Amino acid sequence: MYRAIAANKRNTVFIIALFLIILAALGWVASLFTGGDPLVVTGGTLVGAGIFTLIQYFAAGRQALAISGAREIQKADNPRLYRIVENLSITTGTPMPKVYVIDDEAPNAFATGRDPKHAVVAATTGLLAIMDDAELEGVMAHELGHVQNYDIRVSTIVFGLVVAVGFLADILLRFSLFGGNRNSNNNGGGNPILLILGIAALLVSPIVAGAVQAAVSRQREYLADATGAMTTRHPDALASALQKLEAYGRPVRRQNTSMAHMWISDPNKPSAVQKLFSTHPPIAERVERLHEIGGGF
Repeated sequence: MYRAIAANKRNTVFIIALFLIILAALGWVASLFTGGDPLVVTGGTLVGAGIFTLIQYFAAGRQALAISGAREIQKADNPRLYRIVENLSITTGTPMPKVYVIDDEAPNAFATGRDPKHAVVAATTGLLAIMDDAELEGVMAHELGHVQNYDIRVSTIVFGLVVAVGFLADILLRFSLFGGNRNSNNNGGGNPILLILGIAALLVSPIVAGAVQAAVSRQREYLADATGAMTTRHPDALASALQKLEAYGRPVRRQNTSMAHMWISDPNKPSAVQKLFSTHPPIAERVERLHEIGGGF
C-alpha cells in the first residue's frame, strides 16, 4: 500500500512534467503562426496555463457540486449516510468532510475538494437505495481514500491542464486554418514542413492529454479501492458494491464529461471506442483485485 502511494506521487510529478512538455510544444506552434519569439510565446503559454490551472484548483469543487445538483446535508437529514462518513473519518484520522446528496436514481458517488480540510463526499439517492450498510461503508471508504491519497488535488490539477491543452489547441488550430498573417515572415518562415508538424501537434496534443488523464484516473481508482479496503478491513463489501454498480448502473441525469473521472463508476456508460479513454478501469478487474486483497487479511 505505502509503496503504491509513493509510486502514485512519483507518477504525479511525471504526469505534470509531461503536460508541461505538451503545453511548451503548443507554445512553439503558436510562435510559428504568430511570428513571435518562441521563448517568449512558450513562456507566456506556460504562465497562462498555470494561472488557469490555479483558478481551477480553487473552483473545481464548487463546479462539480453545481454541475451534479448536489445538496449539503446534516446528520438529521440522513443519519445513516452521515454517521458512516463520520465513523470513517474518525477511523482514518481525516477531517470530517462535508456530506452531500444528489437526487438521482443512478447509483454513484464522488469526492472533491482541494485537500482533506476542504473535502466533500457526495452520494446519489440511487446509491443509498440499493446498498446495504457494509456496501455503503465500502463506497464511502473508497471516496475517503481519494481524499487520503490527495487524489482530488491531483485530479483537479490534471483536469485543469487537460482543459488548458484542449482550449489552446482549438484556438491555434482555428487560427492556423482561418486567420492570422500568412506572409513569408510568419508561419515558420513559410516552411511547409514546420507548418505540417505544427498542425499535427495541434491535432494530437488533446488526444494525448485525454489519454494521460484517463490513465491517471484509472490508477487512482485502483488505489482508492485498496485504501478503502484497508480502512474497513472488508474488501468483499466494496467488491459487492461495485458489482451492484455494474448491474444497476445507468447514466446520471446531469452528465458532464469534465467531472466523469470523479465518480466511483463511470456515469456516462461509454461506447467501445470511448472505453479506450475511459477514466475508470473495468469493474471486473477492480473486483478481482479486491478479492486478492481480502485473501491477504
